[in-house]
Order: sequence, then structure tokens, then C-alpha cells
Amino acid sequence: MAKNIFNILIIIALAIPYCGFSQVVSSDSVGNRQAIPSQTVSSNTTSTAKGSAKKAKKKSVKSSKVSFETFDMNYAKALKYYQNGQYLSAARLFEELYPLSMGTPVADTLLYLFADCYYKNKDYEMAAFHFKDYARHYPGTEKAEEAQYMCVKSVYEISPIYSVDQSSTLYAIDEMDLFIKTYPYSKHVEECNQMLDVLREKLAKKDLEIARLYYYTDHYQAAQIAVKNFMKDYPSSKYAPEAVYILVRNNHEYAKKSVNSKKRERYQACVDAFKIIQSQYPNCGYYMDAKKLADDALQQINKIKNQNKNQ
Repeated sequence: MAKNIFNILIIIALAIPYCGFSQVVSSDSVGNRQAIPSQTVSSNTTSTAKGSAKKAKKKSVKSSKVSFETFDMNYAKALKYYQNGQYLSAARLFEELYPLSMGTPVADTLLYLFADCYYKNKDYEMAAFHFKDYARHYPGTEKAEEAQYMCVKSVYEISPIYSVDQSSTLYAIDEMDLFIKTYPYSKHVEECNQMLDVLREKLAKKDLEIARLYYYTDHYQAAQIAVKNFMKDYPSSKYAPEAVYILVRNNHEYAKKSVNSKKRERYQACVDAFKIIQSQYPNCGYYMDAKKLADDALQQINKIKNQNKNQ
């Protein structure tokens, strides 16, 4: 019986947290007492503590996972990220929360904030996609017009420099035209028109560069067509006077290099191009140079007339 009581005391001792004792008495399988180093007890206790900490941490991580149960907590966290300017962190949470919010009053707000996170983080392609998605899914809400406008602003930012492919610019123009058509009385219409002007000038500059390239590479007929198309599409562009001036130079040089039978009509084309500058852009910086070329073209036409009379 004494032996059993002793063993019970040993078990109780081992269950007591380590308090600085140098050793704890134990017994072996045959009942002989032996010293257990304090280091062993400490190690066992630490191991147990670490295991408990790991379980607690795992439980904490699990509890913060986005779910219906943790929706409110994570929604508040996402809003805090958004208000603090931590837009990527907010976007990640909004993206996880949105599917859970479908059919609830906060669904449209979540999607709008999700899109706005991308816009504020200057990821304009993603912003345009999600604002467009909002306008498509929630057309009757208070923020539908604003979402469509933010889509317009996003695609405007995507438009590249004039020298590269302008597919994105054309898409942006279509989106702006759609916005103005859908919301003709919106407070954003004036700003949309200003953005449209910038984008159209970008397209005009690209077309001007094409006409200039044809002229400098001696593709005179192609240059004539390019300028003609330019004036049809962008008659009010700030680049229009330069485009017509290129046409004056192009036609003058084309006439000079032509066979005699074609010179007269091509010099006349130079004079006709100058008349456009004379009537529409008399104060432009190209006026005097264009006039000199036109005057020379007239002289050449008179010479050809005289030569034909003498023959």
C-alpha cells in the first residue's frame, strides 16, 4: 500500500508546474527511487506549452478565415484597410466577401469598393473591368452612373501614347460615347467631352505621323490619301494646318518629279492645297512657307502654258 501511495505522490508532483526545484524524485519500474534532472521536466513542460500555443494559433487563423460566421468581422477589417489606403489588402478581402454577400443589401457596395481599390492602386485595367461589371449587374442602383463614369476614367488612363496601337483609345472613345448617350444630363458629361477631345487629338497625331511618313518616303499618292482622310476625320484638330501644309509640300515635290505630261495638274494640286490654308488657317505658322510653294507652282503652270502655246 505504501508503494501505491508513493506512486500517486510522484504523479501529482509531475503534474505541478516547474518552480525552480533542482530535481524531482521518481521511481523506476521496480520501485527504486532515482533523480530526474530538472532540464528534462522543463523540456517536457516547454514542449507541452508549444503544442498548446500552436493549437491556439491554428484556431485563431481558422477563426479569421472568411466565412458566413466571420463575414461582419472581415467586412469591418476590409473597410479599415480601404480607409487607411491599404487598397491591395482591402481588395483581397472584398474579393472573398463578395460571393458571400450575393443577394444581400451590401453586395453592390462590396463590388463598387472592390473596383475602386484597383482604381486607387492604379491598376486601371482591373478597375475598368469591375466597374463595368458593377454597371452591368446593378443598373438601377444609386452608384450605377458613378460606376460607369469610373469605368470611363479607367479606360481613359489605359489609352497609350499616340505612336503605338490605338485599339485601347478607340475602346475608350466608345465607352465615353456610351456614357454620354446613357446619362446625357450627368454632371460628368463635360469632363467626358474633355477626355474625348484629348483622345481624338491623340488619334489625329498618329494619322498626321502616317501622312508625314508617306511624304518623307516619297509615297506621294499615299500621302495625298492620308491627308484627305485626316481632314475628313479631324477638320478641327490642332494638327489640321500642319496636315494641309504637308499636302502643299507633297504636291509641289510630286509635280517637280513627275513627267512633263503630269506636271501641270500636280502643280495645280499644290495651289489647291494652299487655298485650304488660305481660307481656313490664314494665321497658322505654315502660311508663308506654303504661299511660297504655291507661288512657285503658279509660275510653273504659266511656263507650261507658254510652252504649249509655242509648240
